[in-house]
Amino acid sequence: MAESAVNFLIQYLGPLLVDEAQSLKEVDGEVRELINELESIQSFLRDADARQDTNKGLKTWVKQIKEVAYDIEDVLDEFMLGLAQEQNGSHGFVDFLHRPIKRLKARHQIASLLRDIKTRICKITERKDAYALNGIEQGSSSNNMSDQWYDPRLNVLFIEEAHLVGIDMPRSQLIRWLMNGDSRLSTISVVGMGGLGKTTLVKKVYDSQQVKKRFQTYAWITVSQSFKLEDLLRNMIKQFFKAKKDPSPQGVDAMTHLELIKELRSYLQNKRYVLVLDDVWEAHVWNFVSNALPTGEYGSWVMITTRKGNVASSSNIGPSNHIYNLQPLHPENAWSLFCRKAFQSNEENSCPQELEKLSQSFVKKCQGLPLAIVALGSLLSIKGKTYVEWEMIHRSLGSELESDDNLRRMMKILLLSFNDLPFYLKSCFLYLSIFPEDYPIKRMKLIRLWIAEGFVETKIRRSKEEVAEGYLNELIARNLIQVAKRKLNGNVVTCCIHDLVREMIIPKFREEHFFASSVEENTTPCNRIRRRSIYKDENFPKFDAFSCLRSLFIFGAEGLSNAPAITSFSSLRLLKVVDLENMSMEIFPDDLTSLLHLRYLSLENTKIKKLPSSLGRLKNLETLNIKGTFVCELPVEILKLKCLCHLLVYRYSEDEFDGSTVDGSKVPAGIGSMISLQKLAFIEAESGIIRELGNLTQLRRLGIIKLRVEDGNDLCTSIEKMIHLHSFNVTSMDEEEVLDLHSLSHPPLPLQCLYLRGRLEKLPEWIGSLHNLVRVGLICSRLRDDPLKALQSLPNLVELVLDRAYDGEELRCEGRGYPRLKQLWLIDLSGLKKVRVEKGAMSSLEMLDIRRCEELVEASLWLEHVTNLKELYLFDTSEAFLKGLRKDGAEELVDSIRHIPLIRYTDTQRKVYWDLS
Repeated sequence: MAESAVNFLIQYLGPLLVDEAQSLKEVDGEVRELINELESIQSFLRDADARQDTNKGLKTWVKQIKEVAYDIEDVLDEFMLGLAQEQNGSHGFVDFLHRPIKRLKARHQIASLLRDIKTRICKITERKDAYALNGIEQGSSSNNMSDQWYDPRLNVLFIEEAHLVGIDMPRSQLIRWLMNGDSRLSTISVVGMGGLGKTTLVKKVYDSQQVKKRFQTYAWITVSQSFKLEDLLRNMIKQFFKAKKDPSPQGVDAMTHLELIKELRSYLQNKRYVLVLDDVWEAHVWNFVSNALPTGEYGSWVMITTRKGNVASSSNIGPSNHIYNLQPLHPENAWSLFCRKAFQSNEENSCPQELEKLSQSFVKKCQGLPLAIVALGSLLSIKGKTYVEWEMIHRSLGSELESDDNLRRMMKILLLSFNDLPFYLKSCFLYLSIFPEDYPIKRMKLIRLWIAEGFVETKIRRSKEEVAEGYLNELIARNLIQVAKRKLNGNVVTCCIHDLVREMIIPKFREEHFFASSVEENTTPCNRIRRRSIYKDENFPKFDAFSCLRSLFIFGAEGLSNAPAITSFSSLRLLKVVDLENMSMEIFPDDLTSLLHLRYLSLENTKIKKLPSSLGRLKNLETLNIKGTFVCELPVEILKLKCLCHLLVYRYSEDEFDGSTVDGSKVPAGIGSMISLQKLAFIEAESGIIRELGNLTQLRRLGIIKLRVEDGNDLCTSIEKMIHLHSFNVTSMDEEEVLDLHSLSHPPLPLQCLYLRGRLEKLPEWIGSLHNLVRVGLICSRLRDDPLKALQSLPNLVELVLDRAYDGEELRCEGRGYPRLKQLWLIDLSGLKKVRVEKGAMSSLEMLDIRRCEELVEASLWLEHVTNLKELYLFDTSEAFLKGLRKDGAEELVDSIRHIPLIRYTDTQRKVYWDLS
């Protein structure tokens, strides 16, 4: 973490010298010296975070460096704030900068402060040298017995069968793979977060009699984070030879790695063997070990356990290989395991009634993680079985994690994944602690926040959003972040972290002054806290003492007892992130525009109706989120926000049966000058505005409403210049207004989402060339030709909405059409009488929703071909259609659709609801 702070500071200082060279000429030398000094300690800090847990001296040194880095950031942010206020003609803070003599004095003061900070760094470095911390860097370890810990994962090598729960199905699956594999060498990778029981599962497979009888020799190698590749090979040789009761080769301990590889290949050449590589952290381990393993024709296997998805995928070497993503325990199994440990009983009803609610809460917090359930259950087993004692543990679980030996060992295992993170991911991961427990974190919100906080590095030919997306995917692949919801194409919608992982990182961010909620605030000096969250039912604190605060979040604002209290930001002048989502405010707080460092501002779902002209002062703003507000027109001063990348100015009105309509805002002429914009949604179309959009070549998402037919050609010309566009949503002035988009000859190839709302009559030919399309919505199109047939060759389409989109009588899909389509909506197709789906088409379709297609009669004749269908929803369909789903005069469904697990019908007129499945 300290290395992350220093790295961020170096990146911050470099551009500062370039961008503000004239303004900083008096302090230029001091800043350059600081950069040199920070770079000299950066390599030492690269992995110091992992070692500081075992050495208090190193931990203190790292903490001091982090505090100095914070102080440097504070000094420079204060200075840059003064410069910005001077340029804006402000008469607030540091008004002494407004005159040349006082500006010179201020810069001398800044230079003096920077010299003092440099002196502090030198003294801290001297103390490091004086206490021989460099020796620690080179690998010396403490002999303090308290630094040594027993790894409870060793227990799983000897765990009794009767003590296991929820293992039968995955064990059977793995054994089935081992028994029925290909003749060539194959791999099975078991992947999951720490503590899920990967080693336990694989050990029970490895020890099974079926496996021992099938394979001639076998070896179990625990890899872990610290290992020597030659030692792995020596261990493999000894175990393989021992399993066959052969004597180990002479001189094996003195062999080079090439000799070891030759020895292994020679011995295993004509044998069927199984090898387990347990707890693999790096992909190159498999690349190295695989050189020693003959592929042969005997059906040998390698089983790998890992926390990291890239390790599993790198060892996936052939068609018979498998990746098994181990899941948390089912709630019933989790409860059973907890009761066994907490009450030392195998009986299902062993939990006393007065402790059941608390026990269920403990189990829920463990979220199916066996290691956590065992550790927590073991702690509770030695406590008195009284509500008072258990409630106290529940209330103070964070402190128990730091004091109880079993829980501390568990947390150390979970912490291994955090320590293994590269420095650029540690801050990103800690940042998730800002969000409340069990809070679904939106993917794009998290990405924008990471960027605003300065956590995301700049990379050539990649946007910061793309880099941040890579960070998120890496944390997911490492099983540190859990995906809560995905889109149909697999993209993450929301994510979260395990409750106990969140508890694990709370001490980390407390030590780093990284973040504080009301709970942590009492243990951290207010003037050191960088980020502050306010949760539901929590009173607002007094912010006067939070002079160093960079980020402020409000969660569950609708439940805050004194939410209107936050109307002044004058004491929070260094804020970069402000999230006031769901606040009940109706007027934009005036002094928000005095936060000249602000990069991220969310007023989503507030009642604000107007933005002030002073908004133009926020020249560093990158994200402005006013979704769900009543703002219908943006001030002309918004054009001054040249750094703005994400402008979200829409609101939805939902209807249970008609879907949603969207409202947007008017934007001022000159919007084309905001060339940093990547997301612009939704804006009202005007002729001049539409032509200007062609300048916004960095746009990834564009939403337009109230488009007129005469603006169609200009819009097509502008769209052709947006080579990065991923999502395009356009709505005509009204349902009868034609969307003239036929002149678009070179559409953006990256386009994945396309929603057209308005009269088309004929489908634009360019849509068929967009092979990256994932979602398509055609609303009020009134097409004369069959759109189902026209779009069936799109290879990646997973969602299709046809809403008042077709005036014909028949829709047809030919064989092999829509190979990846998962969801299909047919809505208000008033003339539709028949649907024809040939065998082999829509092979992936899982959900079909038919609404108000009152002329549609036939059902079973085409539904029988959609063999993967899991959900069928019917709204206000004809009696004849319903009748076709049932056998004559019976309640039983016809045979052709009995494969559909869920069939539901709603008659909105009569308010009738039937479950036909």
